[in-house]
Amino acid sequence: MFSKVLIANRGAIATRILRTLKKLNITSVVVYAECDAKSLHVSLADEAYSLGDGNAATTYLNTDKLLQICKASGAQAIHPGYGFLSENTEFVALCEREGIVFIGPTPEQMHRFGLKHEARRLALAACVPLLPGSELLSDVNHACTEANRIGYPIMLKSTAGGGGIGMQLCHSEEALRDAFDKVKRLGANNFSDDGVFLEKFVQHARHIEVQVFGDGKGNAIAIGERDCSSQRRNQKVVEECPAPHLSDATRQALHNTAATLLASVQYRNAGTVEFIYDTDTQDFYFLEVNTRLQVEHGVTEAVFGIDLVEWMLRQASGDTFDLTHAASELQASGHAVQVRLYAEDPYLQFKPCPGFLSEVFFPEGEGIRIDHWIESGMEIPPYFDPMLAKVIVHDTSREAALAKLNHVLHEIKLYGSETNLAYLRALTADSQLRAGQVTTQYLNHFTHQCHRIDVLHAGTQTTLQDFPGRQGYWHVGIPPSGPFDSYSFRLGNRLLNNPESAVGLEITLQGPSLVFSAPTQVVITGAEVEVKHNDTSVALWEVINLEAGDTLNIGRIATGARCYLCVRGGIQCPDYLGSASTFTLGQFGGHNGRALQVGDVLALSADVTPIETPASLAKTLKPQIQSRWDLRVIYGPQGAPDFFTPEDIQTFFANEWRCITTQAEQVFA
Repeated sequence: MFSKVLIANRGAIATRILRTLKKLNITSVVVYAECDAKSLHVSLADEAYSLGDGNAATTYLNTDKLLQICKASGAQAIHPGYGFLSENTEFVALCEREGIVFIGPTPEQMHRFGLKHEARRLALAACVPLLPGSELLSDVNHACTEANRIGYPIMLKSTAGGGGIGMQLCHSEEALRDAFDKVKRLGANNFSDDGVFLEKFVQHARHIEVQVFGDGKGNAIAIGERDCSSQRRNQKVVEECPAPHLSDATRQALHNTAATLLASVQYRNAGTVEFIYDTDTQDFYFLEVNTRLQVEHGVTEAVFGIDLVEWMLRQASGDTFDLTHAASELQASGHAVQVRLYAEDPYLQFKPCPGFLSEVFFPEGEGIRIDHWIESGMEIPPYFDPMLAKVIVHDTSREAALAKLNHVLHEIKLYGSETNLAYLRALTADSQLRAGQVTTQYLNHFTHQCHRIDVLHAGTQTTLQDFPGRQGYWHVGIPPSGPFDSYSFRLGNRLLNNPESAVGLEITLQGPSLVFSAPTQVVITGAEVEVKHNDTSVALWEVINLEAGDTLNIGRIATGARCYLCVRGGIQCPDYLGSASTFTLGQFGGHNGRALQVGDVLALSADVTPIETPASLAKTLKPQIQSRWDLRVIYGPQGAPDFFTPEDIQTFFANEWRCITTQAEQVFA
């Protein structure tokens, strides 16, 4: 067995590989881009080396740097994880030339299966069922001729594509002609290969894949199958093992076919054979081979009670590894489901959302495994895949596993940059998913209701506050926080039947523009300000009913300095030191410890009912906010008589003073 291994990756897969290395007492070496310096894989490793600043090309894909670090650290082998260099044949060849073991298949196996048209030839030679398709296409006219032979709809595919990149569904010749050059460019730009081919598109398809392990000597075994049909833009979202609603005969045929294919090329190490399963005919067809560890390998490990990373290490190190004996001991137990947690915004077409996470919490427990790399106070960089975690649960049955998964997702806490957590909570409660009636087109039609406020314009200084705010921390240098005009703030929450402590917005001088994604009710209190609901002026101190898509534009304050926006159910924000109030000087509390910025998203409660008959505020309760205020102050406690004589102090008290800033914190005020 190796004594030291370098992990040429980042994120959740790096921390997952680290777990096995620690279990086997193998010294771990990790690499990191500077923007990943606080990642868990850096702090958990025995040794960590910086790849410098920059994007993937200059860091995790920089083969020269990686090999230099590997040799300098004394690592005997490299585990590539998935993505990045995991299927890069040139990198594997470089490792072999330098005497470094690459933990994975051979370069030739990667190359042959990596080109999809070549993989189809290998599958055909191994008598694996294939969808009607074409060889590589010379030009768009050739493509149209082949499409007419196969029959529409068809999939136009990049031969070197992967991860959902380089695929286009075409229902007509016009669509095929429009897509042809685009898919070729995608292949050239992402995979340095612009070769494309056609494959028949199955209307009601499931995506079933078989985990396979080969010893490199002509033996390969199947380790169950996974259903990865819940996909969005050809990217997997939910994965489970075993696949539901398959006959025993079909399941066994899938296993035998996958193992036979990889055994035919003397495949070594872990690989996955993917199939399309036609729900109408109940036939399956070869799709592709992934010559690496899959993102979803954890559900297979949970069901079979094995460690695939350990298997990979043992095979690559030359340890005695009897594949036949390992196969005889495989025993499936229960059901496992995984979802992928991303820093992306489902409301904005799943736009990646790099940024700050002020709160991170993952639950622990029996049958719960969460592979992740993040902690509270971490910045998600914009340069890499935005996956934050893989949430995996295992239980005695599919029904129990899905129920547990939904419960775990509701226990996870993430605040700051947007994630798909709410989307996954809704998805795992969906009746169609729970029934297992899922095809690869299912998520195209799945929707869920977001409850949020999007900040279009932030205003001068708009912050989250609550009452009574943060109290009792002067002894550690933290002043009280909370709304300056707590009276107006509390009246707003009272009009909405909110708890007095519900979180709202404090708006200074110039207000924000906000758009609401779901129906709700709001009240604006405090200083006099013009407010427009869509394009209509509305009154302060009254409940305003909003519909999905409505905007509020809060203008410049006329008299006074601050007004308040309260929302039915309150704005959802985690407490820090007992309060959600923003302390901008200390950079904590509220929304990421700062005033709102354009593009921020504020979460609203989905579990409140509207007030049917809103109360009105008695005129006697409404505060008289004006520009002139009498403040009661005393001299001291530490005077400066050398600078301020008694006459100076008398002059100070005798005159009126004008406020020159409204940005002072309460500690200064």
